Amino acid sequence: MTGADPALAPAVPPARPDRRAWFVLGVLCFVYVLNFLDRQLLSILAKPIRDELGLTHGQIGLISGLYFALFYGLISIPVAWFADRANRVKVLSFACALWSAATVACGFAASYPQLALARMTVGVGEAGGVPPSYAIISDYFRPGTRGTALGLYNLGPPIGNALGVAFGASVAVAFSWRDAFIAVGAIGVVTALIVYLTVREPPRGGLDIPADAPQTAYEPPAKAPFLATCRMFFRRRVLLLVALATAANQFITYGSGNFATLFLMEEKGMTLEQVAIWYSLLILFSMGGGIFFAGRLVDRLAPRDKRAYALIPAIGLTVAIPFFVAFVWAPGWELAMIMLIVPFALNYFYLSPAVALVQEEVKPNERVLAGALLLLVMNLVGLGLGPTWLGAASDWFGAHGHARPLQSAFYTLVPFYGLAILLFLLLARAIRKEAAR
Repeated sequence: MTGADPALAPAVPPARPDRRAWFVLGVLCFVYVLNFLDRQLLSILAKPIRDELGLTHGQIGLISGLYFALFYGLISIPVAWFADRANRVKVLSFACALWSAATVACGFAASYPQLALARMTVGVGEAGGVPPSYAIISDYFRPGTRGTALGLYNLGPPIGNALGVAFGASVAVAFSWRDAFIAVGAIGVVTALIVYLTVREPPRGGLDIPADAPQTAYEPPAKAPFLATCRMFFRRRVLLLVALATAANQFITYGSGNFATLFLMEEKGMTLEQVAIWYSLLILFSMGGGIFFAGRLVDRLAPRDKRAYALIPAIGLTVAIPFFVAFVWAPGWELAMIMLIVPFALNYFYLSPAVALVQEEVKPNERVLAGALLLLVMNLVGLGLGPTWLGAASDWFGAHGHARPLQSAFYTLVPFYGLAILLFLLLARAIRKEAAR
């Protein structure tokens, strides 16, 4: 072995992940819960924030969508490049501390510009959260178990969203929306310290060597060049298509998700107390179940047919369409919530397969940057344009005399289901062609 210290070579672990791997996965999942809770708290508390600061639907869409996504997506690239060369755990702990402090600042915002600036800073911090975590998990779990591990990790969004609804709405009812931001941010600062003290940096690519290989077979990979990795990502048809397909998918999930609470309260008649109970439970079990089930499904089916990475989300979106339309149409919140169960599960079938596919398709020293490039495309299109589109559409329908402008805006998301399905089918064909070569 050349250029490697034998002391750095990891012992060949058993096929099943050890206790340390599960502990790290649990800690990183909790960080992701806070990441998503901080990110979604604004949309969850949109009604009281809008009432106090006098914001329009369009302004809510911009600060929860485009403004946030621009900073989140663009900053994630240099952060990922640095993390591929540095200690990924330290990058993650610093990022968690930064976004949590910015969340506290949201609670003190007295105007729209102040709130927008604080949200942009949250985006800067969260840029260092998910891509390093993807790579750390991939170095604690062997191929063949990563779909399940990443599926469990990706329970962070539904748990964070559900806790945000339950906790944020409850605090807003008992105290104020400001107290919810301050409390969540303070918890995040403490969590950042826990990550720094308890999570060890794993050897890059240590579990990508064969399980029966000698211990000396491990050699730390060379640092991947930035521009070459970016070119590789966007030139490989499979990687480009998975980014575009998930971006179209996220246009739907972020567009509808960032306005769902406001929609249920303004046009379906739910109260904040009802949202805190029923909507949070729906997010936790429906969205969480969909993400975890898709991860398990891809671990079972992809070894036999790699197209499963694309066909699982395509089938899920196809089944979800009529239930989404019924949710938007439903005259009362009770029926709307029942109809929302199916799309909230199936709309998220894309997440675990997409992340697992990218982590499997690139070299170990490219994983953080590749994950960041995937998130860049996903978030600039999905998070950046989805809520912005929906908010602007609602303002347009309202200005043109529509009695239920937000409901009309929700209907405009239906064509994007068709676009996402088409892109996933193209991805399946690209996977088949690449496998044949």
